[in-house]
Amino acid sequence: MATSTLAKPEVAAPWKKNLSAHLVCPECKEDPPNLEFPDSHETVCGSCGLVLADREIDLHSEWRTFSNDDQNNDDPSRVGDASNPLLNGAQLETSIASGGSGRARDLYRAQNKQSGEKANKALLAAYKEIGALCDGFNIQKTVADTAKYLFKMVDDAKAFKGKSQEVIIAGCIFIACRQCKVPRTFTEIFAVTKVTRKEIGRIYKALEKFFTTQNVERHNAALENGETHDSAGDYNATTSTKPSDLPRYRHGRFGRTFPLSIVAACIYMASFLMGHGKSAKEISQVAHVSDGTIRGAYKQLYAERERLVDPEWIKGGKGDMGKLPVS
Repeated sequence: MATSTLAKPEVAAPWKKNLSAHLVCPECKEDPPNLEFPDSHETVCGSCGLVLADREIDLHSEWRTFSNDDQNNDDPSRVGDASNPLLNGAQLETSIASGGSGRARDLYRAQNKQSGEKANKALLAAYKEIGALCDGFNIQKTVADTAKYLFKMVDDAKAFKGKSQEVIIAGCIFIACRQCKVPRTFTEIFAVTKVTRKEIGRIYKALEKFFTTQNVERHNAALENGETHDSAGDYNATTSTKPSDLPRYRHGRFGRTFPLSIVAACIYMASFLMGHGKSAKEISQVAHVSDGTIRGAYKQLYAERERLVDPEWIKGGKGDMGKLPVS
């Protein structure tokens, strides 16, 4: 019987750098050569400037930016921006700027009709309003970002369809302030959003219940899939705001007084201090605090007048402590 032997496959020898080959400039013939790489795809002799190799493969990273060459300060990065977690979709669309004419205007209109962008238009409009309200509120950007994240949770779940967007935004801002440890009162949120205090209180309770339910649903879904629930993104329920949580209104013995009462009493005191006295009744009509409450808070201010009033404020006849009423 004939036997056959299978040829063993040849094993390729490991790659080794050929140290006997040198790239030497044919003009200078320097050894070792003085090579420079002024561009990412060229090799040039540093002594005579002769280009030894061009059109080489660029092995550098693609993280490059061309902001120095841009006239509109747009900083056009070659790899684009990172995805925004506050928006929906893959966010790989190309945006066409408005304001053009001819074919550019037609392309802009055609892109606007696409449904892919419509999902984010409502979110962007809501985010713009949240940012404007927080800027007018003079609070940090972290509060606005937290409010946007809370609003997106509501929008993704399609919850509170019967509520207006303004009410939901007011509730999200109120909760975001508490989450970021800079709480605001219902009255302050009302002053900015024009949503009534009663409505803010209602939407606040509804949102708290909704976010807590979302935590439970995510936890149960993780258990069903045999996964470990990551509690890092869970919503933390807020607690009632205490006077000690409002340091901007708290000063010594005034910590237990309602902030709006102190504000009204300060206006009452400053009006007499500067020689333009206003009655407690006049101030109550604007501050929406009873004149009796204003007088009660003013008594505390009057007792501490020497400590509260800086002498520089009334120096040169600008004000007179003697004009302050006793009660």
